[in-house]
Amino acid sequence: MTQTLTTTETAKELGLLPEEFEKIKAILGRTPNFTELSIFSVMWSEHCSYKNSITWLKTLPKEGPRMLAKAGEENAGLVDLGDGIACAFKIESHNHPSALEPYQGAATGVGGINRDIFTMGARPIAQLNSLRFGNPDLERTKWLVKGVVKGIGDYGNSFGIPTVGGEVFFDECYHINPLVNAMSAGIVKVGETVSATSYGVGNPVYIVGSATGKDGIHGAAFASKDITEDSVNDLPSVQVGDPFQEKLLLEATLEVIKTGAVIGMQDMGAAGIICSNSEMSAKGEHGMRIDLDKVPTRQENMKPFEILLSESQERMLIVVKKGREKDVEDVFQKWDLNCAIIGEVTDTKRLQYYMNGELVADVPANDLVLGGGAPVYNREYREPAYYRQNLEFNIENVQEPTDLKALAKHLTGHPNIASKRWISEQYDSMVGTSTMTTNRPSDAAVVHVHGTKKAIALTVDCNSRYVYADPQKGCAIAVAEAARNITCAGGEPVAITNCLNFGNPYVPEVYWQFVQSIKGMSEACRKFETPVTGGNVSFYNQSSDEGPVFPTPTIGMLGILDDYDNLMTSDFKQEGDLIYLIGESVNDIAASQYLASFHQIKTTSAPYFDLDKEYATHQVIKQLIVNKFIQSAHDVSDGGLYIALLESAIPNSLGFEIETDENIRKDAFLFGEAQGRIVVSVKPIQQEQFIELMATSGVSFSLLGVVTNKNLIVDGEIFDTVESAKKLYDNVLHQLLES
Repeated sequence: MTQTLTTTETAKELGLLPEEFEKIKAILGRTPNFTELSIFSVMWSEHCSYKNSITWLKTLPKEGPRMLAKAGEENAGLVDLGDGIACAFKIESHNHPSALEPYQGAATGVGGINRDIFTMGARPIAQLNSLRFGNPDLERTKWLVKGVVKGIGDYGNSFGIPTVGGEVFFDECYHINPLVNAMSAGIVKVGETVSATSYGVGNPVYIVGSATGKDGIHGAAFASKDITEDSVNDLPSVQVGDPFQEKLLLEATLEVIKTGAVIGMQDMGAAGIICSNSEMSAKGEHGMRIDLDKVPTRQENMKPFEILLSESQERMLIVVKKGREKDVEDVFQKWDLNCAIIGEVTDTKRLQYYMNGELVADVPANDLVLGGGAPVYNREYREPAYYRQNLEFNIENVQEPTDLKALAKHLTGHPNIASKRWISEQYDSMVGTSTMTTNRPSDAAVVHVHGTKKAIALTVDCNSRYVYADPQKGCAIAVAEAARNITCAGGEPVAITNCLNFGNPYVPEVYWQFVQSIKGMSEACRKFETPVTGGNVSFYNQSSDEGPVFPTPTIGMLGILDDYDNLMTSDFKQEGDLIYLIGESVNDIAASQYLASFHQIKTTSAPYFDLDKEYATHQVIKQLIVNKFIQSAHDVSDGGLYIALLESAIPNSLGFEIETDENIRKDAFLFGEAQGRIVVSVKPIQQEQFIELMATSGVSFSLLGVVTNKNLIVDGEIFDTVESAKKLYDNVLHQLLES
């Protein structure tokens, strides 16, 4: 190896700490060359190694009777649905790329998460996303929203996988650093999955799919630093996607798995070839010899480190049984995709890279990866001063508005509450013909599993305002709300994946938010028996000017409907049905959209939340659905009870007439966001059966009123007509983004 040796300064420029540079020298027994240092810099970045988070991630509950793969063991989580069917699902972030180039950043996020699913042998059947942006009145925000949504829509629609659900939230803290979290779920027969491993000396190593270019180089390292004014210079770190190429790769991948010739397979996402080489080799306790000059490239004269670190999209690494080369090559030739042998498996446990016969890098596989030699840190954390101020919030210090009708209109027309139709209409939710909730509003997306009576229920949830107010309680609420949505749709919550979006982990107050969130997630997941199957940590979501975003631990939850006839929708069905509230009414407005946007109060505690009572409420909802005692179920969340009622009324142009509770402030009763509440509608003929079941459950419930034909009536006063409210609710984003 004749490459120039590196210095501490070079290591620092690549994002490595001085002590990490010394550790690399100790591992190698010499000073690394630039290619080797580049390898360590991406593999030891936060994005790949989780060096600042793994200590706490290990405390999350990961065991469960349905778990078929341990968290972090494979490209995605794998859960048993019963009857020989499994679901692979995962959520990941593409925040930094989307902040610079929203279209490609979001598009390649969609491509990457789907590759994680089909690399395991599962066919993706559903996509979701969780998006956070700054003030929607600003031109930059509009540019980001339009670019991200078009990127997601163009890639997903062209790839042919329906986008079935998601969430969108606006707050000034996301002005510079938007969050783009993409989730995918796929179906596979148990026992027909492929592992991300490598073994068998002499087995050939293939790179398949697209050619390798210079896009995305050092992308993993780019994702592991703050957004600054200089970040525009990192545009080469943003990958470029091709959904049509990915569609071919999907079909070829699933077909090649059926040949039985594949030992192991992994997609090339963050850190490209080096990531796949090292993780597969470390898992299989083998090594690899790779000839970089045999890698198909899009550009001439690419340097070894550029080939190794490129994050060009639509590529896979496959280890094949020796002697079965033709079977594999025939499949990829049929689909007109690159399929090149670039090396072979060795027994050295080292990764040796050659360029035109010259050894350019020689590194031990295990020392590069999470769980191996990658550094693990216990970061300092400290409770921020604002938290104590939040806990002092008192509703009595907030004056109740005199005009509640104006308040209702304010919330109905707020971008965080109103319909996201402008966004969802750009996504194809029907492709594949399995989505059961495209034209049937439900609290979770429900997708049929073909050939069975089963369906999967999917949701992504996190109210980051709650998490900022109280990270432990707020993150527990995120899990509870996801479970509530699955339950209201008729499903049984079974497992979660997470996307943990936080600021700089080296800031003690930020790391405190992370630690407290993990504690809240653990508590709630244990209660709901929804183990964590894996996910993604995204630190450094902050700018030098505006500080960190709200802590945003997004929860992606999977639920199961063993019989899709139990699908429950959220819409009122007919005039005269009775409206009940299940769960406690509480004198609480903390952290509500009402408090934040109407009163402009940001110093607040998290809303009322009782995990045990919440759990009990979910169990009784399941009984009500199975016994067919209710016509609709919709959880009370953003905007409070009034908005939940409105969202149930709008689909069938019905109204409601309700009475408030005289023991609770009207603004709290109607617009507070106390947790654990669900609005249901009941046919009068079934009222007796409903009351009998509820009375034996011990769960709080109260009669609110009745479904009407058109007016929205509270305490005898007409707040609005459903037609007028629907017009406002449906067109907020259209008017904001098309102006």
